Amino acid sequence: MDAATLAAIVMVTLIVVTLILGFPIGLSIGIGAAAGMMCIVPFDQAAITSAKRFFTGANSFSLLAIPFFILAGNIMNNGGIAKRLVGCARLIAHFFPGELAQTNIVANMMFGAVSGSGVAAASAMGSILGPMEKEVGYDEPYSAAANIASGPTGMMIPPSNIMIVYATVASSVSIAALFMAGYIPGILWGVGCMILAGIKGKKRGYVNKERYGLKRTLKVLWEGIPSLLMIVIVIGGILGGVFTATEGSAIAVVYSLLLSFIYRNIKLKDLPGIFLASVKTTCVVEFLVCVSAIMSFVMTFAKIPQLIASALLGLTSSPILILIIMNIVLLIVGCFMDPTPAVLIFTPIFLPICQTFGMHPVHFGLMMVMNLCVGTLTPPVGAILFAGCKIANIKIDQVIKELLPYFVVVAIALLLVTYIPFLSMAIPNALGLVTITEGYNMFFVG
Repeated sequence: MDAATLAAIVMVTLIVVTLILGFPIGLSIGIGAAAGMMCIVPFDQAAITSAKRFFTGANSFSLLAIPFFILAGNIMNNGGIAKRLVGCARLIAHFFPGELAQTNIVANMMFGAVSGSGVAAASAMGSILGPMEKEVGYDEPYSAAANIASGPTGMMIPPSNIMIVYATVASSVSIAALFMAGYIPGILWGVGCMILAGIKGKKRGYVNKERYGLKRTLKVLWEGIPSLLMIVIVIGGILGGVFTATEGSAIAVVYSLLLSFIYRNIKLKDLPGIFLASVKTTCVVEFLVCVSAIMSFVMTFAKIPQLIASALLGLTSSPILILIIMNIVLLIVGCFMDPTPAVLIFTPIFLPICQTFGMHPVHFGLMMVMNLCVGTLTPPVGAILFAGCKIANIKIDQVIKELLPYFVVVAIALLLVTYIPFLSMAIPNALGLVTITEGYNMFFVG
């Protein structure tokens, strides 16, 4: 057995075994990758090479955006910004049946557009709107399902930390292009949830009787526009070339902090706790990126991506079938693995395969992110599912039945995004952020 094959077997075996034993996923990847490295070179060289790869994984200017966006999200969650976004969302949603559930969905999309975190969105909006829905007689599983199902829109509508990770792994992929590509798929997901929540709400008699007069509308807009203005400043600045995504994330922190002080919802004594929570989350993400850099080195040496590509292309040459297989694999992986490590592991494997039949890296990135977002709604890992249930104070088995129709809606949206490149490529193409080669089919892949 040659060194490459031995390294691949040892690495994969150790990762799987340690995950089964309940090790944190970052530690599992690190142990497996380090052991695989020692199969390639002697121990002293393996230690030095692993350390170099670990440092290289973190040594990226783009990755600096992640801690800033995490911090901005935590500030917004504690600074009264979430409440004002709820007011704007209700202004839009009060026309539809199940008004408060609709408000929750729209608010998740808005909060995601300024924080980049699905868990933060579901936690913030669930804690604000959940008691209101209970007070007017909404079924708790119905309310919780709407909140949970729409939470992942925060990971797709920019800014998005998972897209930054993908751009780093995929290399030469523009973060600005990925951000712009996320709008239509993210809104498609959210609108699908709104339609279903409206149908359910109408059947149960959750009809809104309140009306917004001009004075009330202007008041809501006056309170909410400063929060929404962050989207214009950050995304507009990135697109206009005024600053990079990393610099934009720092501006988001400063802006959200100023707003929170103006709203008087955050005091100086609250900042250490907010900073500490942000550091903890950042450390988890950054450690995963670093150990995945070691794993990527071993995978490249063992030619694992090439072996999987050969096996998959040997099975079928149809792009349609290949993408179906990839979707199934990513959906299953998402059930057992957080999006960040899944992106780090599977991007180097699947992206080269998709590029063989001309799929654009931005289109593939959106397909991958959308697949892995579904995993945040499913046991046993589903972070948004657990956060939403905890906020609503209900058991998972109570909400699963209500969630099942949402999975159907999301599956339809996923298929549309997978096979119609136009949905993810239209905006970045119109803005000149991507180059579409002649003959590229924007309405049906392959």
